[in-house]
Amino acid sequence: MSTEKINLDIHKILTLLPHRYPILLVDRVLELEPHKSIKALKNVSINEPYFQGHFPTRPVMPGVLILEALAQTAALLTFAEEPHDPTSTLYYFVGIDGARFKRVVEPGDQLILNVNFERYMRGIWKFKARAEVDGVTAAEAELMCTVKNTDASA
Repeated sequence: MSTEKINLDIHKILTLLPHRYPILLVDRVLELEPHKSIKALKNVSINEPYFQGHFPTRPVMPGVLILEALAQTAALLTFAEEPHDPTSTLYYFVGIDGARFKRVVEPGDQLILNVNFERYMRGIWKFKARAEVDGVTAAEAELMCTVKNTDASA
């Protein structure tokens, strides 16, 4: 099966994810293969608010935000496959295993976010995720997530 080339721009991403500035961490979807994998992009700018304090003399993207960017990418893979109402559903982290940070991510970097679907069982989605810069792994982890209805009447 060939990879379906999809150009999900920021406008489409905003319809799929509830996140907004400053926590929206995916700028574009580059490739999507339904039920398999997704490749997305985060342009890392010196204007990101977290660089003010992490660290003033050597700005480095916090590892937890790299993981969040990977989780948002996983959510886009899930939501591209499963119909949902973004006003009444939220995508939650329920676990992270084997997180490793191997390269700093700095202003000016293009963070490529690769997420592969592993399995779905009992309401939990499991993914293998890797973030890279210039072909070098910056972070990797296994992510577990779930989708919950936020409508109080449900």
